[in-house]
Amino acid sequence: MNRPEVSVVIPAFNEADYLPRYLPSVIRSLRAWATDSGGCGEIIVVDNASTDGTATVAASLGAHVMTEPVRNIGRVRNTGAAHAAGRYLFFVDADVEVPIQAVTVLVSLLSSGQHVGGAFPPHYTPKRLGARLLCWYWDAYRRRNRGAQGVAQFCTAEAFHTLQGYRSDLFMSEDVEFFARLRDMGDQTGQPVVLVEALRVKPSTRRYDQWPTWRMWWWQNPITARLRLDSAAFWRHWYRSTVR
Repeated sequence: MNRPEVSVVIPAFNEADYLPRYLPSVIRSLRAWATDSGGCGEIIVVDNASTDGTATVAASLGAHVMTEPVRNIGRVRNTGAAHAAGRYLFFVDADVEVPIQAVTVLVSLLSSGQHVGGAFPPHYTPKRLGARLLCWYWDAYRRRNRGAQGVAQFCTAEAFHTLQGYRSDLFMSEDVEFFARLRDMGDQTGQPVVLVEALRVKPSTRRYDQWPTWRMWWWQNPITARLRLDSAAFWRHWYRSTVR
């Protein structure tokens, strides 16, 4: 078997219901690139101490399943990357719909040698006005600071390992922190990160739609989002369950 050129890493905690909805979009994107290029890729789902059938569902859909027992999202992504064989890494959340062109575009960008990484910005469509305003704020903040959330980040494996991956001592904003370091690396090497605005991913809006708006504003306002990021106890409510 040929060595995978692209490794898609998907952290998953109790995602048995959501993987069948969203993982097929990742599979289609990977297959579209492989068909056109003759390359091959892999999908690694990292089961993060799930209590449902996440591992079984992921395996039935064709993913390689790894296990990370410690409930920490940075550690989960790092575990997936440690088992990845690809030259290019694509980190995608389990509840994200990926455009069919995504893998083709990221391989083209990274293989050119002009970029160390990048991201596909999310397009959120929550039902409530308050939640939409919150999403608008963070989208504007991301554009202004050339930042990216972890819902769909990509980079070369070389850059990832040079940066030593995501910080596993953080329980929130580890994705923003990693991308900031990736951005700085790209600026220093003349290989800037790229935000593919024309090709956005579509995450589920389950938290925005099921949690009260005040609760989302409490956890995702620009002040709280910077508080006690290394405290598992402070962020336990965010980690406690997957909203359905």
